[in-house]
Amino acid sequence: MSDASIEIELETSHVNDVSQTKSQLTENLKSLAAGGVGGVCAVLTGHPFDLVKVRCQSNQARSAMDAVSHILQAARQAAGPTSLNAVRGFYKGVVPPLLGVTPIFAVSFWGYDVGKKLVTSVPSSAASGAAAVEPELTLSQMAAAGFISAIPTTLVTAPTERVKVVLQTTQGKASFLDAAKQIVRTQGFQSLFKGSLATLSRDGPGSALYFASYEICKEYLNKASGHTSGELSITNVCISGGMAGVSMWVVVFPIDTVKTQLQSSSKRQSMLEVTRMIYNTRGGIKGFFPGVGPAILRSFPANAATFLGVELTHSLFKKFEQQKTSSI
Repeated sequence: MSDASIEIELETSHVNDVSQTKSQLTENLKSLAAGGVGGVCAVLTGHPFDLVKVRCQSNQARSAMDAVSHILQAARQAAGPTSLNAVRGFYKGVVPPLLGVTPIFAVSFWGYDVGKKLVTSVPSSAASGAAAVEPELTLSQMAAAGFISAIPTTLVTAPTERVKVVLQTTQGKASFLDAAKQIVRTQGFQSLFKGSLATLSRDGPGSALYFASYEICKEYLNKASGHTSGELSITNVCISGGMAGVSMWVVVFPIDTVKTQLQSSSKRQSMLEVTRMIYNTRGGIKGFFPGVGPAILRSFPANAATFLGVELTHSLFKKFEQQKTSSI
């Protein structure tokens, strides 16, 4: 083989490597963007339910109806239109999740895509830069990919939910930044990450169940309705997303109660100490399920909106790529 031929092969290999790197970077950015859109949809749809759940979990309300009654009562007593005050009341503390959940979901869905690549030996794209071909994953691979997604997500979730819980369980008006400063000033910077272990304990198995149940439910509904795997069915996506959210929360709710109690308290406690306290002071097992009604009610529409936002964003990216290819 001549030196010229070797040089051409090396240049071709370098071009292919650069093309593959750009393709992988583009796919990562798409996953982050789609997850971010899904996060915004989730917050706007589910925050009022989440507020009621947190009030119940932190012992500020006896039941979901009691929490709603307090919010409406405060709205009537405040200056200004009652309806506007009620909306503000139900969306109290919405800024932290909007600022935090957007990157949380972005990282989560990016982490899930990364997890899928890690649990399979199939590369995300061919060396020539061809469109990625999604390998079929087994149930255990889907669950493993989902669990992997929770690891980087916890770094964003823990401090964001810490501030959100403090905002939702304190009286008066305070901004996200004010609440974060207050936590750092009174309890130290490390206090922002209070409940991180509980967060990972919730989100690890929760994400495994979340993504696996979504994929299985969507595949089943697509087959039943005659849709191909690459065809977007809004109905099937919404049902599958809603079912994924419900199945996840039913399983991880007790851990979420422990996490909320840890993050709403200024005391230094371990997960085991909080678990014992809840069991001994709230009537045993049932003490781990305060506010489960609002959580379940929230989980279906919020997660249906999440996956719809993600799938529609990916669909728009695909249409853009197709138009770009056809115009060349």
